[in-house]
Amino acid sequence: MAGETLPGVTPKERADARIVLHVDMDCFYASCERLREPELRGEPVVVGMGYEAGESFGAVATASYEAREYGIDSAQPISQALERLPQIENAADDEPGGHYRPVDMEFYKSVASEVKEILHDCADVVREVSIDEAYLDVTDRTAWQTVEGDDRTLAEGVGRHVKQRISREVGVPASVGVAPNMSAAKVASDHDKPNGLVVVPPGSVSEFLAPLSVTEVHGVGPVTARKMAEMGIQTAGDLAAADPSTLEERFGSRGRELYDRARGVDDRAVTPTGRPKSLSRESAFAEATEDTEEKAQVVTALAADVAERARSRGAMYRTIGIKVVTPPYDVNTRAQSLSGPVDDPELVREVALDLLSEFEDAATRKVGVRVSNLSFTDADQSSLDGWEGASASATEDATTAGATEDAPVADSSAEDIPAAEQSTEDAEDSGWAAENGQVSLGDFD
Repeated sequence: MAGETLPGVTPKERADARIVLHVDMDCFYASCERLREPELRGEPVVVGMGYEAGESFGAVATASYEAREYGIDSAQPISQALERLPQIENAADDEPGGHYRPVDMEFYKSVASEVKEILHDCADVVREVSIDEAYLDVTDRTAWQTVEGDDRTLAEGVGRHVKQRISREVGVPASVGVAPNMSAAKVASDHDKPNGLVVVPPGSVSEFLAPLSVTEVHGVGPVTARKMAEMGIQTAGDLAAADPSTLEERFGSRGRELYDRARGVDDRAVTPTGRPKSLSRESAFAEATEDTEEKAQVVTALAADVAERARSRGAMYRTIGIKVVTPPYDVNTRAQSLSGPVDDPELVREVALDLLSEFEDAATRKVGVRVSNLSFTDADQSSLDGWEGASASATEDATTAGATEDAPVADSSAEDIPAAEQSTEDAEDSGWAAENGQVSLGDFD
């Protein structure tokens, strides 16, 4: 399909509006486990970060839709998930059980590479947001023109083609949103999960968005949504009808961007992903917790994931940091600078837990782990001895009282997800004491 358009599409017939696909793999890690073990299809599957078979440590990386019916959410401690849905091997005869599996990143990356080959074959421009999510610009491949004798557009055919190829050739499900811009395509792909295909043609984006909760607008998280609710803004339609000047006064430049997105306006071009300047993962608790062990389990799991993501990108890091959000919404960040770049997952865990100890007794709403000052060269690593003596004075402290938990309106999937996880890479985040000011979202479903 490379270099081609669909049959019957001529340049004259091609509409001026861009055609953007947002492809989001459904419960990707669980889907990969089902690919390896077909008998798990239709069964509750929980994949854990920092989890080992038979243990109760770690945090939920993803839960299949069947597991979610039992109240299991991403980033929950495994111990809590087991209380709601015991391992199938340990479940009593009259109670349900789930299938728990540890994260197998190498296997998931191998499956993702097959998906990415299809995406790059189906589009000239692909922005890979994460292992399981990407934007495609297919403007030069198809059109918004409707099929003769049918209300469906040729663009819908491309979305269906991508879904079917992924299902047929790889064996995992994907949801696809088709729209004239990135933010609308993102909302569309989330609208009918799992295995959905939602098409929002030009001229109907604002109508599609209007009845949706304001939290569905790309970039609006729970904190911003609560503030908007105080202003009487409950839906995307309310946001689109609000006074943009008032929004800018309350939310700064983000207010105008969110206002535009609620109206279906998003001029960002789909561009290939560049190298990140930092990588981070965040996890929110359902309720503020003082449980030291629970916080440590989640931070350990987040540290393992961040280190793995850095290694998978060939990145070394000079700074390791944490983020702790305490009630009401006070964002505290701590970071330790190293003497030189390293690739050491165990060191990330040790430093993160050491920094977390300051908040041992603090009620905590959210925790995060971050590596920054990334380098992608083949330079020698610093010795492990170097970081300790190098910088007690280099420890960075920053506390932002009342700072927003929401990720900014950035060019990747930037939502703040309650009782779930954030994965950040290459977008600004006022909550981190950022040497680079770079974070973004979206590695897990």
